[in-house]
Amino acid sequence: MSKRNIAVVWGGYSSEKEVSERSAQGIYDFLDQTKYNAIKVCIGEQTWEAEYNNAHYPINRNNFSFATTTGQHIQFDFAYIIIHGTPGEDGPLQGYFDMIGIPYSSSGLLACALTFSKFTCNNFLKSFGFDVADSILIRENETYNSQEIIERLKLPLFVKPNVGGSSFATTKVKEANQLETAIDEAFAEAHEVIIESFIDGIEVTCGCFKTQTGKTVLPLTEVVTHNEFFDYEAKYEGKVEEITPARISAELTQEIQQQTAKIYDLVGAKGIVRADYIICNNRPVLLEVNTVPGMTETSFIPQQVAAANLSMTDVLTDIIEYEYKILK
Repeated sequence: MSKRNIAVVWGGYSSEKEVSERSAQGIYDFLDQTKYNAIKVCIGEQTWEAEYNNAHYPINRNNFSFATTTGQHIQFDFAYIIIHGTPGEDGPLQGYFDMIGIPYSSSGLLACALTFSKFTCNNFLKSFGFDVADSILIRENETYNSQEIIERLKLPLFVKPNVGGSSFATTKVKEANQLETAIDEAFAEAHEVIIESFIDGIEVTCGCFKTQTGKTVLPLTEVVTHNEFFDYEAKYEGKVEEITPARISAELTQEIQQQTAKIYDLVGAKGIVRADYIICNNRPVLLEVNTVPGMTETSFIPQQVAAANLSMTDVLTDIIEYEYKILK
């Protein structure tokens, strides 16, 4: 049987493009080269390009294929989406692949749109009994009262873009006079800003994925940083200690794993999903749900897969084959 052509789709329109490029290299290296022809595809606001044999070729968006200068035509069989941010984590790209009938690795349009909005997702899951931080949403050009925000959420508090990741434009506000600047910085990154109450505790994260054999919930990773919080520097420049499995009780580990599995089903997830929590007074408080978690050399999912005595290559193969069979 001929190898399937797998597009490792990276890029995007946000500040997370650099992280996406690193994640794409991670996925590319993990993929089973004996089964698949892995080809990186960069999606930008102006161009979609495939990187093939040290050259770049424009993507035909009508059917997600490309032609080389030697007349070779390559049609993709599957898209592994590793764009952090728009349009690969919030749903538009998933809708495109749905329309042209190409299977892909991540959750679908609705699940991505839901989880990409931290405020919407957390309040949706709150209605099912999950503990989440108290939060306020501000949309662009809306007026807000700084004093009312502080009175409700107390100091310190967190200000971050409502849609985005990698802790870009995220600020821990400890003094009232810092709030307006923090909100302006977050608005420079997105059209909506979420302001959340600060929760002190142990930060953990839990991965989950689904294949033909059912859901697999991975071991937890404990996140210990000496920075003010788990910011970009901590995530991608090594200013953090990541401990897998997390140093918490078996009972609490099981509770968080069960919550993660339930969240996976409630949001209608596919592929690999990661849920982040703060354990406060021995109870898990959900921070956010990531439908396109990072796959860089410092990312959590590869650590958790290794701790579960699984192979990333096998996990990706199982996800690809499962999603391919569902559509085909």
